[in-house]
Amino acid sequence: MRRPIIAGNWKMHKTIPEAERLVAELKTLVPPGGPAEVVLCPPFTALAAVAGALKGTGWGVGAQDMFWEEKGAFTGEISPGMLRDAGCTHVIIGHSERRQYFGETDGTVHRKVRAALGAGLVPIVCVGETLAQREAGETEALVVSQVEAALEGLTAADLERLVVAYEPVWAIGTGRNATPGDANAVAALIRRTVGKQWGAEAAARLRIQYGGSVKPENVEELMREPEIDGALVGGASLEAPAFARIIAGAAPER
Repeated sequence: MRRPIIAGNWKMHKTIPEAERLVAELKTLVPPGGPAEVVLCPPFTALAAVAGALKGTGWGVGAQDMFWEEKGAFTGEISPGMLRDAGCTHVIIGHSERRQYFGETDGTVHRKVRAALGAGLVPIVCVGETLAQREAGETEALVVSQVEAALEGLTAADLERLVVAYEPVWAIGTGRNATPGDANAVAALIRRTVGKQWGAEAAARLRIQYGGSVKPENVEELMREPEIDGALVGGASLEAPAFARIIAGAAPER
Protein backbone atom coordinates (compact mmCIF):
# COMPACT_ATOMS: atom_id res chain seq x y z
CA MET A 1 0.00 0.00 0.00
CA ARG A 2 1.43 3.37 -1.06
CA ARG A 3 1.27 6.00 1.67
CA PRO A 4 -0.43 9.22 0.48
CA ILE A 5 1.75 12.32 0.40
CA ILE A 6 0.32 15.85 0.66
CA ALA A 7 2.76 18.67 -0.09
CA GLY A 8 1.99 22.37 0.29
CA ASN A 9 3.84 24.59 -2.20
CA TRP A 10 3.73 28.09 -0.73
CA LYS A 11 5.42 29.60 -3.80
CA MET A 12 6.51 33.24 -3.25
CA HIS A 13 4.39 33.77 -0.14
CA LYS A 14 5.01 34.10 3.60
CA THR A 15 7.66 36.01 5.50
CA ILE A 16 9.36 34.16 8.36
CA PRO A 17 6.86 35.37 11.02
CA GLU A 18 3.94 34.56 8.70
CA ALA A 19 5.36 31.09 8.04
CA GLU A 20 5.77 30.40 11.74
CA ARG A 21 2.18 31.47 12.42
CA LEU A 22 0.87 29.21 9.65
CA VAL A 23 2.80 26.22 11.00
CA ALA A 24 1.60 26.91 14.55
CA GLU A 25 -2.02 27.01 13.39
CA LEU A 26 -1.63 23.85 11.31
CA LYS A 27 -0.23 22.00 14.31
CA THR A 28 -3.40 22.79 16.27
CA LEU A 29 -5.64 21.56 13.43
CA VAL A 30 -3.87 18.41 12.27
CA PRO A 31 -3.43 15.58 14.79
CA PRO A 32 -0.03 13.87 14.94
CA GLY A 33 0.44 10.75 12.90
CA GLY A 34 -2.28 10.09 10.41
CA PRO A 35 -2.32 8.10 7.18
CA ALA A 36 -0.71 10.78 5.01
CA GLU A 37 2.85 12.06 4.81
CA VAL A 38 2.82 15.87 5.03
CA VAL A 39 5.45 18.16 3.48
CA LEU A 40 5.56 21.96 3.68
CA CYS A 41 7.46 23.85 0.98
CA PRO A 42 8.03 27.48 2.03
CA PRO A 43 10.28 29.98 0.23
CA PHE A 44 14.03 29.66 0.79
CA THR A 45 14.07 32.42 3.41
CA ALA A 46 11.69 30.53 5.70
CA LEU A 47 13.07 26.99 5.31
CA ALA A 48 15.13 26.91 8.50
CA ALA A 49 12.37 28.53 10.57
CA VAL A 50 9.76 26.10 9.31
CA ALA A 51 12.08 23.15 9.86
CA GLY A 52 12.60 24.27 13.44
CA ALA A 53 8.89 24.74 14.02
CA LEU A 54 8.14 21.26 12.68
CA LYS A 55 10.58 19.36 14.89
CA GLY A 56 8.85 16.41 16.49
CA THR A 57 5.89 16.44 14.10
CA GLY A 58 7.21 13.93 11.58
CA TRP A 59 6.33 16.33 8.76
CA GLY A 60 8.79 17.02 5.96
CA VAL A 61 10.20 20.33 4.75
CA GLY A 62 10.71 20.88 1.05
CA ALA A 63 12.42 23.54 -1.03
CA GLN A 64 10.77 24.78 -4.21
CA ASP A 65 13.89 24.42 -6.37
CA MET A 66 17.65 23.85 -6.17
CA PHE A 67 20.79 23.83 -8.31
CA TRP A 68 22.60 20.61 -9.23
CA GLU A 69 26.11 21.61 -8.12
CA GLU A 70 27.22 21.39 -4.50
CA LYS A 71 29.25 24.61 -4.56
CA GLY A 72 30.85 27.07 -6.95
CA ALA A 73 30.48 30.39 -8.73
CA PHE A 74 26.73 30.18 -9.30
CA THR A 75 25.42 33.49 -8.01
CA GLY A 76 21.94 33.30 -6.56
CA GLU A 77 21.69 29.50 -6.57
CA ILE A 78 21.10 27.12 -3.66
CA SER A 79 22.86 23.75 -3.47
CA PRO A 80 21.46 20.41 -2.25
CA GLY A 81 23.77 20.53 0.76
CA MET A 82 22.52 23.98 1.69
CA LEU A 83 18.96 22.66 1.65
CA ARG A 84 19.92 19.80 3.94
CA ASP A 85 21.67 22.28 6.22
CA ALA A 86 18.45 24.33 6.41
CA GLY A 87 16.50 21.24 7.48
CA CYS A 88 15.03 20.13 4.16
CA THR A 89 13.93 16.57 3.51
CA HIS A 90 12.30 17.15 0.10
CA VAL A 91 12.65 19.40 -2.94
CA ILE A 92 10.24 20.26 -5.76
CA ILE A 93 11.92 19.90 -9.15
CA GLY A 94 10.64 20.96 -12.56
CA HIS A 95 7.53 22.82 -11.44
CA SER A 96 5.73 24.27 -14.45
CA GLU A 97 6.38 27.83 -13.26
CA ARG A 98 10.12 27.07 -13.24
CA ARG A 99 9.80 25.67 -16.74
CA GLN A 100 7.64 28.56 -18.00
CA TYR A 101 9.35 31.57 -16.43
CA PHE A 102 12.90 30.49 -15.64
CA GLY A 103 14.03 28.30 -18.50
CA GLU A 104 13.85 24.92 -16.78
CA THR A 105 14.27 22.11 -19.31
CA ASP A 106 14.01 18.33 -19.23
CA GLY A 107 17.80 18.28 -19.12
CA THR A 108 18.13 20.53 -16.09
CA VAL A 109 15.32 18.65 -14.34
CA HIS A 110 17.26 15.42 -14.81
CA ARG A 111 20.46 16.91 -13.39
CA LYS A 112 18.59 18.25 -10.37
CA VAL A 113 16.85 14.94 -9.71
CA ARG A 114 20.17 13.09 -9.65
CA ALA A 115 21.76 15.74 -7.42
CA ALA A 116 18.84 15.67 -5.00
CA LEU A 117 18.96 11.90 -4.68
CA GLY A 118 22.72 12.06 -4.18
CA ALA A 119 22.22 14.49 -1.30
CA GLY A 120 19.59 12.33 0.38
CA LEU A 121 16.68 14.60 -0.53
CA VAL A 122 13.35 13.32 -1.84
CA PRO A 123 12.65 14.89 -5.24
CA ILE A 124 9.05 15.78 -6.09
CA VAL A 125 9.38 15.68 -9.88
CA CYS A 126 6.74 17.69 -11.73
CA VAL A 127 5.42 16.86 -15.20
CA GLY A 128 2.44 18.15 -17.12
CA GLU A 129 1.07 19.76 -20.25
CA THR A 130 -0.16 23.22 -21.20
CA LEU A 131 -3.71 23.85 -22.40
CA ALA A 132 -2.50 24.20 -26.01
CA GLN A 133 -0.68 20.89 -25.79
CA ARG A 134 -3.72 19.20 -24.29
CA GLU A 135 -6.04 20.55 -26.98
CA ALA A 136 -3.57 19.41 -29.65
CA GLY A 137 -3.71 15.86 -28.29
CA GLU A 138 -0.10 15.94 -27.12
CA THR A 139 -0.62 15.13 -23.43
CA GLU A 140 0.47 11.50 -23.54
CA ALA A 141 3.58 12.01 -25.67
CA LEU A 142 4.67 15.04 -23.65
CA VAL A 143 4.19 13.46 -20.24
CA VAL A 144 5.98 10.27 -21.29
CA SER A 145 8.93 12.27 -22.63
CA GLN A 146 9.14 14.38 -19.46
CA VAL A 147 9.07 11.30 -17.23
CA GLU A 148 11.66 9.44 -19.28
CA ALA A 149 13.98 12.45 -19.39
CA ALA A 150 13.70 13.20 -15.67
CA LEU A 151 14.31 9.60 -14.57
CA GLU A 152 16.87 8.55 -17.17
CA GLY A 153 19.65 6.42 -15.74
CA LEU A 154 18.05 5.95 -12.32
CA THR A 155 17.67 2.59 -10.63
CA ALA A 156 14.55 0.97 -9.24
CA ALA A 157 15.89 1.76 -5.77
CA ASP A 158 16.15 5.44 -6.74
CA LEU A 159 12.49 5.45 -7.78
CA GLU A 160 11.44 4.39 -4.28
CA ARG A 161 13.04 7.59 -3.00
CA LEU A 162 11.18 10.06 -5.23
CA VAL A 163 7.66 11.25 -6.01
CA VAL A 164 6.22 12.22 -9.38
CA ALA A 165 3.64 15.01 -9.46
CA TYR A 166 1.31 15.32 -12.44
CA GLU A 167 0.34 18.97 -12.68
CA PRO A 168 -1.53 20.04 -15.82
CA VAL A 169 -0.26 23.57 -16.38
CA TRP A 170 -3.70 24.80 -17.40
CA ALA A 171 -5.09 23.85 -13.97
CA ILE A 172 -2.50 25.60 -11.78
CA GLY A 173 -3.86 28.69 -10.04
CA THR A 174 -6.74 28.95 -12.49
CA GLY A 175 -9.53 27.44 -10.42
CA ARG A 176 -9.84 24.74 -13.09
CA ASN A 177 -8.77 21.20 -12.44
CA ALA A 178 -8.62 17.97 -14.37
CA THR A 179 -11.48 15.64 -13.65
CA PRO A 180 -10.53 12.83 -11.28
CA GLY A 181 -10.81 10.40 -14.18
CA ASP A 182 -8.52 12.49 -16.40
CA ALA A 183 -5.96 12.90 -13.62
CA ASN A 184 -6.07 9.19 -12.88
CA ALA A 185 -5.57 8.34 -16.56
CA VAL A 186 -2.38 10.40 -16.74
CA ALA A 187 -1.14 8.97 -13.43
CA ALA A 188 -1.72 5.50 -14.87
CA LEU A 189 0.24 6.52 -17.98
CA ILE A 190 3.14 7.63 -15.76
CA ARG A 191 3.03 4.30 -13.92
CA ARG A 192 3.01 2.34 -17.20
CA THR A 193 5.94 4.39 -18.46
CA VAL A 194 7.93 3.56 -15.34
CA GLY A 195 6.89 -0.09 -15.54
CA LYS A 196 8.21 -0.51 -19.07
CA GLN A 197 11.71 0.50 -18.00
CA TRP A 198 11.98 -0.45 -14.33
CA GLY A 199 9.44 -3.25 -14.01
CA ALA A 200 6.01 -3.72 -12.53
CA GLU A 201 7.20 -3.81 -8.93
CA ALA A 202 8.98 -0.45 -9.15
CA ALA A 203 5.98 1.06 -10.91
CA ALA A 204 3.60 -0.26 -8.25
CA ARG A 205 5.67 1.34 -5.49
CA LEU A 206 6.02 4.77 -7.16
CA ARG A 207 3.93 7.49 -5.54
CA ILE A 208 2.19 9.86 -7.96
CA GLN A 209 0.61 13.12 -6.84
CA TYR A 210 -1.89 15.31 -8.63
CA GLY A 211 -1.41 19.08 -8.58
CA GLY A 212 -3.68 21.74 -10.01
CA SER A 213 -6.31 23.69 -8.06
CA VAL A 214 -6.62 21.03 -5.34
CA LYS A 215 -9.11 22.18 -2.72
CA PRO A 216 -10.85 20.73 0.34
CA GLU A 217 -13.93 20.29 -1.85
CA ASN A 218 -12.27 18.04 -4.45
CA VAL A 219 -9.42 16.27 -2.65
CA GLU A 220 -11.38 13.19 -1.54
CA GLU A 221 -12.76 12.61 -5.03
CA LEU A 222 -9.27 12.86 -6.50
CA MET A 223 -7.76 10.63 -3.85
CA ARG A 224 -10.31 7.87 -4.45
CA GLU A 225 -8.73 7.30 -7.84
CA PRO A 226 -6.51 4.21 -7.65
CA GLU A 227 -3.42 5.70 -9.33
CA ILE A 228 -3.34 8.99 -7.37
CA ASP A 229 -1.30 8.86 -4.18
CA GLY A 230 -1.42 12.43 -2.98
CA ALA A 231 -1.58 16.08 -3.91
CA LEU A 232 0.79 18.95 -4.60
CA VAL A 233 -1.25 21.86 -3.26
CA GLY A 234 -0.69 25.50 -4.14
CA GLY A 235 -3.00 28.30 -3.00
CA ALA A 236 -5.04 26.18 -0.60
CA SER A 237 -1.88 25.36 1.39
CA LEU A 238 -1.55 29.03 2.42
CA GLU A 239 -4.60 28.87 4.69
CA ALA A 240 -4.33 26.51 7.63
CA PRO A 241 -8.01 25.46 7.82
CA ALA A 242 -8.15 24.63 4.10
CA PHE A 243 -4.86 22.73 4.11
CA ALA A 244 -5.85 20.82 7.24
CA ARG A 245 -9.04 19.69 5.51
CA ILE A 246 -7.01 18.55 2.50
CA ILE A 247 -4.71 16.52 4.74
CA ALA A 248 -7.75 14.99 6.43
CA GLY A 249 -9.17 14.03 3.03
CA ALA A 250 -5.97 12.40 1.81
CA ALA A 251 -6.96 8.82 2.53
CA PRO A 252 -10.65 8.26 1.74
CA GLU A 253 -12.11 4.82 1.22
CA ARG A 254 -11.44 3.69 -2.34
